[in-house]
Amino acid sequence: MQTKNIAVFAKVHDPRCREVAHNLIDWLHDRDCTPLVEAHLSRHLGLRNLLTDEEIREKAELVVVLGGDGTLISVARLFSGKNVSVVGVNLGNLGFLTEITVEELYLRMEQCLAGESPISERMMLEVTLFRREKAIEKCNVLNDAVINKGALARIVDLETRVDGSFLTTYKADGLIVSTPTGSTGYSLSAGGPIIHPLMSCMVITPICPHTLTNRPIVVPSDSVVSIKATSSFDESVYLTLDGQVGFELREEDSITVRRAEMTTSLVSSPNRDYYEILRTKLKWGER
Repeated sequence: MQTKNIAVFAKVHDPRCREVAHNLIDWLHDRDCTPLVEAHLSRHLGLRNLLTDEEIREKAELVVVLGGDGTLISVARLFSGKNVSVVGVNLGNLGFLTEITVEELYLRMEQCLAGESPISERMMLEVTLFRREKAIEKCNVLNDAVINKGALARIVDLETRVDGSFLTTYKADGLIVSTPTGSTGYSLSAGGPIIHPLMSCMVITPICPHTLTNRPIVVPSDSVVSIKATSSFDESVYLTLDGQVGFELREEDSITVRRAEMTTSLVSSPNRDYYEILRTKLKWGER
């Protein structure tokens, strides 16, 4: 049975994204599909039917994201737990996640509507914030969970355990726990390794550690990483999820990170492979 309800999200402040979204909506109508257009985009395009994110999440059978990796990451969190594929269309520089070009968009859409598109399943993390031993926030992330200090704060002490076994107390500006997909984000800039996105593992990367022998470590995907800030909270310390959602921590708060039950299904392009994306994004081989 053909896919009919197609969610459309876009970087609304980018004129080209709005133009492509407008053309895509017309293309979907011509194929008797129902575009489920995100509310901010609907207003920019002058559409009347304003749907909430929850309504779109409930009805969508396929998701199209027009923009960059940041836009896709936020949409991935929204659809976490839903068995839908995401088409990431890059309208700027080639992205690590948004690897479909505008030129190949409609070919890939034809494949998606017919259920024939290649899919890349990406591991996600479940991050839980505990306060007084009670879970007060829980969120699934595609890239990473970051604990870091305020701009002028001293280094923080982060007591870290893996499956209950004491790893170390990092004295650092912060700590990153990332998925393989997120290994090319903040973790990479902090000195972490590049992990192929289809692997099953987590990367723990300290940010500017006080002890130079504190190096990034890769742990199995079924591990449970527990982190507690044990230093004085004279200055602010924050938990940031995918670089987009943040919480200020209090003394005695703790965080656990484990593999989420669900994954993000990204429609991939057969025209390029992961290593080509690495070479292009990281400018390998250039002088």
